[in-house]
Amino acid sequence: MIMPVLNEERYLRTSVEKILAQEYAGELEIVIALGPSHDRTDEIAAELVAENAGGSRSVATVPNPTGRTPAALNAAIAASRHPVVVRVDGHGMLSPGYIATAVRLLEETGAANVGGIMHAVGETDWERAVAAAMTSRIGVGNAAFHTGGEAGEADTVYLGVFRRKVLEQQGGYNEEFIRAQDWELNYRIRSAGGLVWFSPELKVSYGPRPSIRSLATQYKNYGRWRHVVTRYHAGSINLRYLAPPVALCAVAAGIVAGAALTPWALVVPGGYLAAIVAGSLPAGKGLPVGARVRIPVALATMHMCWGWGFLTSPKKLARRVIASRREPVSVEA
Repeated sequence: MIMPVLNEERYLRTSVEKILAQEYAGELEIVIALGPSHDRTDEIAAELVAENAGGSRSVATVPNPTGRTPAALNAAIAASRHPVVVRVDGHGMLSPGYIATAVRLLEETGAANVGGIMHAVGETDWERAVAAAMTSRIGVGNAAFHTGGEAGEADTVYLGVFRRKVLEQQGGYNEEFIRAQDWELNYRIRSAGGLVWFSPELKVSYGPRPSIRSLATQYKNYGRWRHVVTRYHAGSINLRYLAPPVALCAVAAGIVAGAALTPWALVVPGGYLAAIVAGSLPAGKGLPVGARVRIPVALATMHMCWGWGFLTSPKKLARRVIASRREPVSVEA
């Protein structure tokens, strides 16, 4: 298990305990890559190492002075030793049987990487609203790892359970991708002939961002780095990723034209507002009123910030990534 962590005092202990509680016949080795946190993350990690020294289930740490997620992942991979590598984030909670099921699926499918559902779960009304938005089609389109679906071949999956030899053949994660490193790695794996497999049997609970500002930053960065992927890997773009920037441009154009030319142009932003309000109704089913009324805000934040990040993604990011290009190695090599 490889865990990149930075300022994760809220979730780290619970996340590690969920791993240690897994029913799995083999050894479990947890390697936590510690970024430069400003909370009690390092202290909690040290406690976990001391409590789980030796034996068939151990916890170790490695430094990640850059704080970058892909650098943390590569450092943890290098410090680990088993043939199956499970990515777990510091705020992710594995469901019971996750590891055993993933190992079984690797064997049954012959996949290079298997993964499942990013099950967003909130504690406050705002977090519940974000969780609902992140698991709805109006929020994230047809991404199976968000909304669920049947098992099968996928472009990418949440986190991932990899064959180590595949990670080694691909040279690990590209450390220039501060975000979207999972999608980029899975693209290289697929381009080299490897199978990426989604299964709804695999579920990881995820804590959404606790504020509008943090959600906006998260989705702006998603859009920014997804655009870098399209520049780095020609032909990787699809309609789902173009929807947010198109929606942002249409809403902005409608507001400007409505103010300067004709009120009829306000039909576009009005239509968008009506769509997200209507879409929030099924998404919020069963939630408290406080969460339901916040879902349209969460949806708009996700769409508009993703679109803004995509449209304003600096070309210098792609140039830096392209300069670090490594040719993919066939997973059959």
